[in-house]
Amino acid sequence: MRRMFVALVAVVLSMVFPQAILAQGEATGLFLIINPGARQGGMGEAGVALANDVNAIYWNPAGLAFQYDDPQHQSRGEATIMHVDWLPQFNLSDLYYDFAAARYYLEGIGNVGFSIQFMNYGSITVTGEKDPTPIGEFTSNEMAFTGSYGVKVKDNLGVGVNLKFVYSRLSPLEGVAAEKGKGIGSTFALDLGVLYHPGFSKRLSLGLNVSNIGPKITYIDKEQADPIPTNLRLGMAYKLLDSEFNKLTFVYDVNRLLVPRDEEKRVESFMTYFFSTWGDGSDQFKRLTHSLGLEYWYTNLIALRSGFFYEDPDYGGRKFWTFGGGVYISFFGVDFSYILASVDDHPLADTMRFSLLAKF
Repeated sequence: MRRMFVALVAVVLSMVFPQAILAQGEATGLFLIINPGARQGGMGEAGVALANDVNAIYWNPAGLAFQYDDPQHQSRGEATIMHVDWLPQFNLSDLYYDFAAARYYLEGIGNVGFSIQFMNYGSITVTGEKDPTPIGEFTSNEMAFTGSYGVKVKDNLGVGVNLKFVYSRLSPLEGVAAEKGKGIGSTFALDLGVLYHPGFSKRLSLGLNVSNIGPKITYIDKEQADPIPTNLRLGMAYKLLDSEFNKLTFVYDVNRLLVPRDEEKRVESFMTYFFSTWGDGSDQFKRLTHSLGLEYWYTNLIALRSGFFYEDPDYGGRKFWTFGGGVYISFFGVDFSYILASVDDHPLADTMRFSLLAKF
């Protein structure tokens, strides 16, 4: 049983990007920082300041505030779905990630949204403590349900909030790894977002999103509760070209996981993490991850995208290029993205993401 549990935890801790190495041993519910949306995936995993589609629910809920400014050119509602076979290098058919979201404009209220994140880890074989003979099997998964709202506070300033319920079902069995209780836990979390279009530059957008602010998840007892991956994301988007038929936008995001690396500080309340995590050593800038991307549109029909993701060698050292595109016809669109890792056997190499989007 212990071997089974250790193997499961190893998969859980290694499956997330772009914060995998930083998050190992520091947080649980890491599926919450798997970035959805093949569009953003094609731009190096950037999108906090280019939150102008339904995926804003994840990237920056404040982006919802600007998505029904012009009824003649913008749709009142929008929905998307995405499915990804996760870590394709491992050839695990039952390890996958799903995301679905929808938003709708309500007169006099603003844009509201809803999303579901689901991570499936597949079937886990149970063995005895000393005898490797299989004695049972169970499935392991995690999910989050999110309600979202975005509203303008000024013509060029929007704010947004998400409220989510997180459910983690790592093991339904009693006594895993000689512990009493099941490997099942849940919590609530909050996301806060801001999107600003400066008056001095109509082509520039600035975004901020603090996600997964909430109590720890308790699996066995409160003393062993694990924090969820609170994350700070800052970014910009700038329209390099904005004509009738050709549009080119540059995006840049920077991320920082707001979970202390110091074990004693992790025992503190999650409310203190935003401040205490910055005091962990003198290498704060090394803990940032960087995402850069370009998106080109020909009219509103065809999109081409490229990007680059960078993490400091002392904190994981992941570097990879991303490529993608999209085709939109009337109310329906298809996006895809591809990860080209710098190392051939990188577990994320050859990851393909496809998203479908519909407007109504």
